[in-house]
Amino acid sequence: MRRPKTFLTFGLGATMMVALALMFVATSSAFASGWGWHSQKALFVQTNNTTANQIMVYDRAWDGTLTFAASYSTGGMGGTAAGATADPLASQGSLVSADHGRVLLAVNAGSNTVSLFRVRGDHLWLKQVIASGGQFPVSIAVYRNLVYVLNAGLDGSVQGYWLGHDHLWKIWGSNRALSLGNTNPPDYLHSPGQVGFSPDGRKLIVTTKASTSSLDVFWVHDSGRLSKTAVSTTSKTPVPFAFVFDPLGRLVVTEALNSYLSTYAINPDNSLTNIGSVSDGQAAACWVSAARGFYYVSNAGSGNVSSFSLDGSGAPVLVNATAATIAAGVIDSVATSDQRFLYVQCGGAGTISVFRVHHDGSLTLVQTVTGLPMPPEAVEGIALG
Repeated sequence: MRRPKTFLTFGLGATMMVALALMFVATSSAFASGWGWHSQKALFVQTNNTTANQIMVYDRAWDGTLTFAASYSTGGMGGTAAGATADPLASQGSLVSADHGRVLLAVNAGSNTVSLFRVRGDHLWLKQVIASGGQFPVSIAVYRNLVYVLNAGLDGSVQGYWLGHDHLWKIWGSNRALSLGNTNPPDYLHSPGQVGFSPDGRKLIVTTKASTSSLDVFWVHDSGRLSKTAVSTTSKTPVPFAFVFDPLGRLVVTEALNSYLSTYAINPDNSLTNIGSVSDGQAAACWVSAARGFYYVSNAGSGNVSSFSLDGSGAPVLVNATAATIAAGVIDSVATSDQRFLYVQCGGAGTISVFRVHHDGSLTLVQTVTGLPMPPEAVEGIALG
């Protein structure tokens, strides 16, 4: 963005100089209010209310603390997977930023739709509500202007869209069935857990949890469509749930049944090779975020967060089995782009915990935000603006 021009003041009277100074201050204030350099930083949380889903917006201060700003209707209904309690969608990536933070995408699992918001600071404008291409959407993947939605109900499916002009445009012929044979709403343990693109955007990955305990990898063509079938690799330990990528493009995956973190290399033929797997000794390791070279795993059953690093080969190393203790029902998390803060949802307690991330991987609690929805309709889905 162009910086304000420097004005020549030679020969100007004091009154004119003051007027120009006030004009510059006013211009700077306009930028600071969300139109330019210093746009308001925000955190977004999804309520998943089954009659009227909403996005709760919090302002983020320089020290990571949150202040509630507003809530906005998604124009759809949230949903709860069968058997789920603190994690109604049983997924990672149900609320995501796109278009360099100018767009927010949210699933409406109860109405089989996706909502698109235009974002300006801590203000949202609902621009579109579109069919998800299946039943019970739970996760969204974004690579540049290509978007895929994971539907967890019945057989499960993924559906592709192009993102442009504040709208999602359905890619015809992009829907791929996952053949999981679930119910609708799906059983939380047997529903797929996450959809995501590889860092180069050429592969799309889906975790299938207990339905098949596999990681499915599709090719992504230039048309935006996927290969007709995926290459499936059985996870090292059962119930692969969520994943991120390390700086070398290796998959870092939580495997919930025995609370393992596993890493995988993606081979040229889309098969996966396990590099290493380590348990944190906790209960229900499901969600994962990365910051400062560490991987933070939310253990829903034991109500805490574990921290891992990777060794030189890419194998996981347990750093601290209880890097932070919160409450039963710890779920989704997100780290800031500067990797200084980690925000962790607790669906069981209706809270957001704000942690400072230190260079050694340790976490210091900065704030606990209370008053969020609790079971049976708990929050799930968190994203940064």
